[in-house]
Amino acid sequence: MSVVDKKYLETVRRQIAAYEAARREVIKLAGDALSASKRSIFALHRDDRDGAAALLAEAESGFARVRQAADKIPDLVQEGSYRAALEEYVEARLYQRFLDKGDIGEVTGRDIDYEIFLSGLSDLTGELQRRQVRLATEGRVEEVGRIKEAIEEVIDELTAMDLGGYLRNKFDQAKNNLRRAEDVLYEVTIRRK
Repeated sequence: MSVVDKKYLETVRRQIAAYEAARREVIKLAGDALSASKRSIFALHRDDRDGAAALLAEAESGFARVRQAADKIPDLVQEGSYRAALEEYVEARLYQRFLDKGDIGEVTGRDIDYEIFLSGLSDLTGELQRRQVRLATEGRVEEVGRIKEAIEEVIDELTAMDLGGYLRNKFDQAKNNLRRAEDVLYEVTIRRK
């Protein structure tokens, strides 16, 4: 006589196997979506708006496929690779909006929570600072100042939230981007005189 309910444990084994197979698929899909989002940012740095839009659509398609898997196994939306891909996507969308409209606002998506949004927002400051350097080399001083002000406004908003943990690390990186943006503006202003 066995003390272990083997029939139940077989059910558990099947559940684990199904989860692991779905998890591997989510990791692959998320990796592809992250790559597409990252490449869209590079396209935006080259002022290739159409290319960036196509890459973001590619990322969205990958997210839709992750959601199909997550509808069957809800825990998959907490998979780190998926969350990282969503962060990169938010960063790309925010950068796209800033270039198109000159402002920063909401990025919608079923699994975009406040942590993903704030991480993407913090990372956006790095992309803005990179753009600022490019503008400085082109002698577009007014725009260099506008980007520094945008980064400063993001930092002011994040400061008011008293972030901790992972978001605090992201916030600290964003503050470093502000410092670099201030340095670039200072250098460009001094050289003009």
